[in-house]
Amino acid sequence: MVDTDRITGAAKEIGGKVQGALGDLTGSKRDSVEGRAREAQGTAENLYGQAKDTIRDAADTVAQTARDIGGRVRDAVDDFGGSHEAGERARQGRETAEQYYTRAERSVRHAADEAYDYAEDAYENGSRSLRRGSREVSHQVGEHPIAALLIAGLLGYGVGLLIHGRD
Repeated sequence: MVDTDRITGAAKEIGGKVQGALGDLTGSKRDSVEGRAREAQGTAENLYGQAKDTIRDAADTVAQTARDIGGRVRDAVDDFGGSHEAGERARQGRETAEQYYTRAERSVRHAADEAYDYAEDAYENGSRSLRRGSREVSHQVGEHPIAALLIAGLLGYGVGLLIHGRD
């Protein structure tokens, strides 16, 4: 199942691209900057959703593998039968394997929860910083439109020099 953050992130990313392109076409610096910020936020949200999906899938895979191993051990013990002493040792082995399985599953789930919490905190902090930065950039562009235009022109010139070199 795909995480909802991936879907909403992709939608925000596309919406931001459209808003940024329209801002560029109409000459609206505000729409252009807001669009780029929304696009970056959507990309971050999409990546966050992908991380959650990956962690969830890894935890499920480890748990399923441990269940499979436990089932195989259980089947081997049941098939072994044999003498009373050998059967007792086999049952002890099965119980030990089940204990390890339970501990491993608990550890993997705990690690997945911690990774999920860490990713969520990083996403929230990044999102907050992005919003704060986009508000500041929008404010500065609104306060000093000519300076913003000159900076954008210089950046474009610099990128052009980097791409095409000095011929």
